[in-house]
Amino acid sequence: MTRAHNAVREFVIPVGVAALAVVPALFLRVTGGSVGALGDMTLFGVAILAAGFLLSWGAEAAEKYVSTGFVLAIVALITVLPEYAVDFYYAYRAGHDPTSGYVAYAAANMTGANRLLIGLAWPLLVGLHWWRSRQRGIALQSENAVEIGFLALASLYAFVIVLKGSIGLIDFVALLVLYGFYLRRTLQLPRADEDEEEEEPGLGAIIASMSPGLRWTVMGLMAATAMVLIVLSAEPFAESLIQAGRSLGIDEFLLIQWLAPLASEAPEVVVAILFVLDGRARAGLTMVISDKINQWTLLVGMLPIAMSIGAHSLSTLPLDARQHEEFFLTAAQSLFALALLLPLRLSLWSAVALVSLFVIQLALAFFYQATPEREIAVLTALAWVYLALAVILLVWHARRVPALARAAFGTVPQAE
Repeated sequence: MTRAHNAVREFVIPVGVAALAVVPALFLRVTGGSVGALGDMTLFGVAILAAGFLLSWGAEAAEKYVSTGFVLAIVALITVLPEYAVDFYYAYRAGHDPTSGYVAYAAANMTGANRLLIGLAWPLLVGLHWWRSRQRGIALQSENAVEIGFLALASLYAFVIVLKGSIGLIDFVALLVLYGFYLRRTLQLPRADEDEEEEEPGLGAIIASMSPGLRWTVMGLMAATAMVLIVLSAEPFAESLIQAGRSLGIDEFLLIQWLAPLASEAPEVVVAILFVLDGRARAGLTMVISDKINQWTLLVGMLPIAMSIGAHSLSTLPLDARQHEEFFLTAAQSLFALALLLPLRLSLWSAVALVSLFVIQLALAFFYQATPEREIAVLTALAWVYLALAVILLVWHARRVPALARAAFGTVPQAE
């Protein structure tokens, strides 16, 4: 009975906290009230954060029933749905009113989410793993060549968009097909070893231990509740970000680029952190790599779809001078991160390089926010720095590429 009571308590307390966290936002949404731009931004951001955790807890529970790579890919996709909702709203508004400036906001949110993930989340996992185990890096296995291979394809396609200067419906089709092949490939991967499965952290383990009927009911209710919360909170959160930026005198482009993804990406990162702290650092890193793949494919590809819905006609998302260089910088950072993964390991020094370059670009972006021309020049210079470093690493690790390509796209890799 004690064990059962502990399980109930461990389930009820976090779910109850998440439920209480969304009450203020729901009250404002139902009544049409407001507590000011900053207050609305905080309350609706907390609601989106809580919804993300509900999604992640339900998704984790499925890990022991499907191939590990596939489940980690699905968990990464589900937990980042709040990010999709916010970006979808900005792109929809851009299509509805092309002169409103929302085109820039959609691009800002997308590039910020991608760069935050690599620049902060990846290094954070490596740092926590070093703190926990004193191992100077997170080692991957041969089956992780699948993530590396598809991240390479998505990153290379990003440069096609850079050359075109726009994101169109053909890009949506190409990126959707690419992500579909990625999911299909992850289904062919082996499941985790039983000892790994037994160490599944958090609420996911409690849900997975329930009877099948109760387990799928709980997971379905969590998913449905979270989706309703996201739909109700995405618009007021996105709008309050813009108003908060204006009231604080901060460039709303930068606020949307960096603050919105912090709230919407948090559930994904926290789940990955739990894996690391539970001794499953490879699973945590695999999840955030998969998150990068789905953002670099589905998140980018759905922008013209959202614009088209808003415009009631087929539309293309154009990249102006600033957005073009933001996308170029994001693509260059992605290629550099990919090159760091070629040894099937993300080392402590690699993590330091990623976070250092990210902090530099963030500081320069805020420093030059009042001079757009100079900011664009700085972004371009940083992109070329990333590209130069990526080329050096690709040449250095060139001998590894054929074997990784065979493991990613050839015969099904076996677990080590």
